Amino acid sequence: MGEKTAFRGGRIWAAAAGAVSGGVFVASAEVTAFLVARDASPLLAAGSLVIDIVPQWAKELTIAVFGANDKLFLLVTLGVGVLLVAAAAGLLERRRRWAGVAVFAAAGIAGLLATTTRAEATAFAALPPLVGAIAGCLFLSASIGALRRWRSSAAADDGRPGTDRRRFLLLTALGAVAAIVAGTGARIGTVATGSVAAVRKALRLPEPSSRVTVPAGAELDIPGLSPLFTPNADFYRVDTALSVPSIAPEGWRLTVDGMVAKRIELSFDELLRMGLREYAVTLTCVSNQVGGDLVGTARWLGVPVREVLALARPAQGADMVLSRSVDGFTAGTPIAALTDPDRDAILAVAMNGEPLPLEHGFPVRMVVPGLYGYVSATKWLTRMTVTTFAKDQAYWTTRGYSAQAPIKLSSRIDTPRIDKEIPPGAARIAGVAWAQTVGIERVEVQIDGGAWQTATLSTPVGEDTWVQWFLDWNATSGSHTLVVRATDRNGRMQEQERTPIAPDGSTGWQSTVVRVGTAG
Repeated sequence: MGEKTAFRGGRIWAAAAGAVSGGVFVASAEVTAFLVARDASPLLAAGSLVIDIVPQWAKELTIAVFGANDKLFLLVTLGVGVLLVAAAAGLLERRRRWAGVAVFAAAGIAGLLATTTRAEATAFAALPPLVGAIAGCLFLSASIGALRRWRSSAAADDGRPGTDRRRFLLLTALGAVAAIVAGTGARIGTVATGSVAAVRKALRLPEPSSRVTVPAGAELDIPGLSPLFTPNADFYRVDTALSVPSIAPEGWRLTVDGMVAKRIELSFDELLRMGLREYAVTLTCVSNQVGGDLVGTARWLGVPVREVLALARPAQGADMVLSRSVDGFTAGTPIAALTDPDRDAILAVAMNGEPLPLEHGFPVRMVVPGLYGYVSATKWLTRMTVTTFAKDQAYWTTRGYSAQAPIKLSSRIDTPRIDKEIPPGAARIAGVAWAQTVGIERVEVQIDGGAWQTATLSTPVGEDTWVQWFLDWNATSGSHTLVVRATDRNGRMQEQERTPIAPDGSTGWQSTVVRVGTAG
């Protein structure tokens, strides 16, 4: 009777067996990917597929809520989803033989489609999902079979229930441990051996022929104010790559083709021999909300895109360059912005004094002042196709975003913060403002609906970088509403009306509430 009572949790055990089988599926696929096709993890391929098909509103919401952790959120969500589906498969297999196995087989087919249709898929991309599906199906069949024998012996009370129970529990426990150890080990091994971190660290770039001159007064020493140059570790990251591509410089090639007189292919060394120059450029993501932090400034080393395109000699009538990342992402950039001698559009190889970080496009990415990243800032660059906007569309333009997206004039309050009370008395309101390719003429602050007050600007590094600003304020106790707006050097004021980020970037004056404490 004790065994019968113990077996009343049969559904729970079946769900547990299914979840462990799902783990075996994923772990086996990861081990296979580590051995033969490191870019063919079914879980990562499925995540990339989700990124590709997710509706615009879901993308915006995820970035707004999770910021740079959006990909971690997606992976955790996928992992939970896999466990839930696998647990359901265990319950189905317990009720009807082969029903749960069919679920795993379907998952294998889905994984096969996800891995083999990726832009970077190799001839072995089909193996990880196939091996994972087979291993998952076999383990599910074996574990649910052991569960059935435990149930049968418990019902018959023939003296074997204890043995059958131990066999089921041992099999399930061993499967869980093996899945965790092998899957985690394979993923760590893939990241460690497949990355080019050591190569990047050892890379020595040639000295640039020119350096950015930072004038006196370019950086204000105000606590809480964003630094003039954003450290690499703090620089925002928004892209479609669920796992960071791993490309060694010696294996990198850039192809320039399409509407050109001559198709060219450059190696990394050939690009470097064209001569590096240093530029200071502020980048902004189209997903940046009013007052958001998806914006940053860095020093970049690179080669002007116009010089690379000149080697290929674009044809008359071409008005767009479709740049492609190694992971399949594409961006459509107006060719006029890339060939303009007064705009420093570059192929960047370094960021803030070091080779590009892996997550920021190592070994080569595009940096184009004045355009949102989704139409210009292709990371892990591998191809540039000269074409027309009428003929081709890029990744985000097929999803409802504008084909051409100049960055909106904007400003932001960095300090005081809405979530931090300040003491009464002398205080400084400070922040940053940007108007790439034009420059900032004036920043104004309004306090509690009063008159607009002109802030003091830092000395600009150039028209492609943001400027810092501050306004001295005698803060009194209570809550205060601060509003900021900027005007560029063409006399155009920042748009007041709030608009969403789609289809071509948000607008609006930032308004924030500051709490000031009491004296003493």
